[in-house]
Amino acid sequence: MPASYSLQELTQHIGGELQGDPNAIITSMGTLEGAKKGQLSFLTNSKYKNAMANTKASAVILKEADAEFCSTNKIIHSDPYVAFAKIAQLLDSTPVPDSGISELASIHPTAEIGENASIAQGVVIERDVTIGKNARIGPNTVIGQGAKIGDDLNLRANVTIYHRVILGNRVSIHSGTIVGSDGFGYANDKGVWVKIPQTGTVVIGDGCEIGANTCIDRGALDNTMIGNDVIIDNLVQIAHNVTVGDHSCICGGTGIAGSTNIGKYVVIAGTCVVNGHIDICDKVQITGFSMVTKSITQPGVYSSGMPVQLNREWQKNTVRLRQIDKLVERVKVLEGLHK
Repeated sequence: MPASYSLQELTQHIGGELQGDPNAIITSMGTLEGAKKGQLSFLTNSKYKNAMANTKASAVILKEADAEFCSTNKIIHSDPYVAFAKIAQLLDSTPVPDSGISELASIHPTAEIGENASIAQGVVIERDVTIGKNARIGPNTVIGQGAKIGDDLNLRANVTIYHRVILGNRVSIHSGTIVGSDGFGYANDKGVWVKIPQTGTVVIGDGCEIGANTCIDRGALDNTMIGNDVIIDNLVQIAHNVTVGDHSCICGGTGIAGSTNIGKYVVIAGTCVVNGHIDICDKVQITGFSMVTKSITQPGVYSSGMPVQLNREWQKNTVRLRQIDKLVERVKVLEGLHK
């Protein structure tokens, strides 16, 4: 049975103001355009307020300034998107696996598994692993020797946790992600690459969520460190000995080179490239497709790169860009003539 709540219950849960029928029942969320009776929608951007005129949602979460445009039940909240997120958690219909350990899982006798675990078929848990209570481990996931994992773990199918990796409480990792693979460490001996053993590990704090097909490399000597409440998107590469501060966000396709220190409350948007051995201070936002080549010491929003434009305009600008050195020399000559 899907979860259901009255509007009164939901309003109390998020600390909003209800205008309408407190007994209306909500079972799921929906968009303004697609919602049906029994669904709750939300408005975060006033430019979409006209969509409320025809919505079939049983209620809408919105700001007080937009309430007059809504003809159905409404919940007034100062931040409708945060309110939506909190209610969506209550109504989440994602399947939860049954408790129990599959007979087709391979668990070393020295491993310690907490109570109420759900371990699917094909899981491999190696020697001296410790896992807290309420673990959910999906099919074909591998946890390497000596890994230490806290309570309320959620590993989806085909996750790989290498040896001695440490995960805090309430860590969620999606399919295909690898934590603790070797950092890219080599010395060059007269043209021959000599591998440097990566003897550190990865430490991930409490409350982190990591998307699908992301790679976090172990440290060469010290550890790669991910703080508390960090969210990391799909297809992110975090190299060895990187540190990421608490409450930071790294979006999809971003690559961070080794030994870079990222502060707290940092947001790195999609497909950014971050150089190694630099520092990024707290409360920095880096917009998409940016290339960070040096340390950032002041909070703020940072950007680089050229936005999309018509191809013929881009070709002309590229030619001009290549001529900048010659143009600068001509300007210097002209300035000299006027001295």
